[in-house]
Amino acid sequence: MTASDSGDPLSAGVLPMEQYIAGLVRKRMAAGVLFRDGKGRVLLVEPSYKPNWEIPGGAVEADGSPWETARREVFEELSWRTSVERLLVVDYVRPQDHRPEGVVFVFDGGVMAERDVAGMTFREGEILSAGFHTLQEAAERVKPLLADRLAAALSAAQEGATVLCEQGRRLT
Repeated sequence: MTASDSGDPLSAGVLPMEQYIAGLVRKRMAAGVLFRDGKGRVLLVEPSYKPNWEIPGGAVEADGSPWETARREVFEELSWRTSVERLLVVDYVRPQDHRPEGVVFVFDGGVMAERDVAGMTFREGEILSAGFHTLQEAAERVKPLLADRLAAALSAAQEGATVLCEQGRRLT
């Protein structure tokens, strides 16, 4: 079989590299951090700009890595400098609400004490409050997709595993 027989336009010399790269699919990416307390509750933050609560995190910027994003967002939202310990969840999210498909990463922030939350300062009015919540309480405050992702992340943290999800639902 020759390169032109393979059906690959790049190897057949049909497309210049720049045109091939420009035609590749783009996916949005986001990264968050799961912090929990000794009772297995998860840390949620209350954003000032939307009704649903979240875990600390945000969109991955151009030329940024998911782990850099996780560290940056924790600092921007909670004024904490933290290390990203390990990856808990990789979640593929289909297109929805006029947003393109994406990949969400959830990293392990470890176990925190209640006094850590009490000492938080929120920068620039982005976050109104934060606190620990059971998964059931969290499900009442976050979107269903995040509620499922949180359950998968908490399970992964307890198992010492990394799990794959689709639409928040665990595959592995």
